Amino acid sequence: MSANSFLGVFAKSPIKPMIEHIDQVHDCAMALKPFFQAVYAGDWNAAENYRQEIVNKERVADELKRNIRLNLPGGLFMPVERTDLLELVSQQDRIANKAKDISGLITGRQLQIPAPLVEGFDAYLSRCLDATDKAKETIGEFDDLLEVGFRGRERVFVDKLISELDEIERDTDALQITLRRQLRTLENELNPLDAMFLYEILDWVGDLADLAERVGARFELMLARV
Repeated sequence: MSANSFLGVFAKSPIKPMIEHIDQVHDCAMALKPFFQAVYAGDWNAAENYRQEIVNKERVADELKRNIRLNLPGGLFMPVERTDLLELVSQQDRIANKAKDISGLITGRQLQIPAPLVEGFDAYLSRCLDATDKAKETIGEFDDLLEVGFRGRERVFVDKLISELDEIERDTDALQITLRRQLRTLENELNPLDAMFLYEILDWVGDLADLAERVGARFELMLARV
């Protein structure tokens, strides 16, 4: 989107570009699902194609973030601070960055998920992506919150979404602990470097949920100031 187009959007609502950005970030993260299906199958050509898709989506998210930073008006006639919106978009953007990092490390080493871990890992990935989905849903309520003055049933609903986001993040912590224990039992069968990078991948996939939870926390903090 051009700068002029963005200025036009901001003139109507400074919130819509924030929602557009989280939608793009979420789309980028969700591309990890088909990416890992290719990884499980050892289809590195398909995995590389999906990685490029993730890179392209992250680039679009980065451009949206940059346009928000450059065009967000200094004098907002809103109860939220400009600095809070800028911090929120930065938190959102880190999710897309992490998805790109994950796909890059996996394809760079052609790092295979050990067969005994695939089922548990895929459940873990899905739960972490549930967190990005919940973050998208939460930020997607921003416009409706603004319309009702950040109060009433809409505010209660958003508070519930943020609580659910916290619960998902706790679930992913428990799943990661289980996977780490399983991976430990396989270490002697793996290339030592592969084992080390698999632990890192477990951390990075978990970061998707952590970062999504931070989006909710930042949004909650912003609402607390209203």
